[in-house]
Amino acid sequence: MADSVEVVVVGAGVVGLAVAKCLADAGREVLVLEKEDRIGSETSARNSEVIHAGLYYPPGSKKASFCVEGKEALYRYCAERGIPHRQCGKLIVAAETSEIANLEEIRANGVASGVHDLTMIDANTATGLEPKLQCVAALLSPSTGIVDSHQYMLALEGDIGAQGGVVALQTAFIRAQPSTAGFFITAQTAKKEEVSLTCSALINAGGLHAQAIAQSITNMPTAMIPRRYLAKGIYFTLSGAAPFERLIYPLPTTASLGLHYSVDIGGQARFGPDVEWIDSIDYEVDANRADRFEDSIRRYYPALKPGSLQPGYAGVRPKIVPPGAPAGDFVIQGSRTHGLSGLVNLFGIESPGLTSSLAIGRAVAALVS
Repeated sequence: MADSVEVVVVGAGVVGLAVAKCLADAGREVLVLEKEDRIGSETSARNSEVIHAGLYYPPGSKKASFCVEGKEALYRYCAERGIPHRQCGKLIVAAETSEIANLEEIRANGVASGVHDLTMIDANTATGLEPKLQCVAALLSPSTGIVDSHQYMLALEGDIGAQGGVVALQTAFIRAQPSTAGFFITAQTAKKEEVSLTCSALINAGGLHAQAIAQSITNMPTAMIPRRYLAKGIYFTLSGAAPFERLIYPLPTTASLGLHYSVDIGGQARFGPDVEWIDSIDYEVDANRADRFEDSIRRYYPALKPGSLQPGYAGVRPKIVPPGAPAGDFVIQGSRTHGLSGLVNLFGIESPGLTSSLAIGRAVAALVS
């Protein structure tokens, strides 16, 4: 006989944990399956740890609405739980006069998405805020911040456990078959032993592996599984003191928000990520790309000293659109989409996934209520 649990969540990244927390809050019995030996070890641990305001995403999109809702929820949660965070604000900068119109477009887009605290400022005002900054104009976003993502995930894990839920590490999802009661699931432990369980609802929050998980669910329509594209980004850390109090962003590109400056809760300054489209997951950091980083950074930080960048880390985003295409939206599939009762698939959960995590969690919990 297989063990039975009400809801299984596959993936203990920040979104999977937030989903499980929201389900537990709703009184559901939850089990989270995680193939790695710790929570949040992939995309959730390899990003800028930024709490985004919600400026860039098409108004009405899931990214826009979940980011704005999730930002407020995340700030409240961090304050309630004592999770290290800081609402430091950020400046999106125009390095040339021709770029000012782009800043205006971002401001208008943010306002249309519900971000009403944005201010266009001139060069003198910007350098008054950040003396080492060089720009011709900037857009000030005071509600942008940073968070210790690991402490946030530990708090989510603690909330799940406090309500009777379980996060099973080193337990890999293998396959699922629909049954009269929901799903019959096979998983594998670190000792390569297969275990079986049944559940009434199954949440695929596998991040980089969401497509492979969906393909391992019997009767899941393959046409409903978007192709996965991998966008790698590397970060360089800055030796010495942090030059800015706020985050500094150039204008965004098609695939990313640009090679920006951020700082972690401990005060370590870093620049990145860049974008490299890859065929398989790879976290190697090429130190030779420092020269290219320096050229981009000096457009807004001309005082950057040669040789002050040190190889940091790399992250990989699970995109669902190819290179050159407009950024894709979050995909959250319930039974109305694919026809399998009790199954929710999450695809393309990249930035602003961290910021949006609690809002996504609430939305998924509502789908299985």
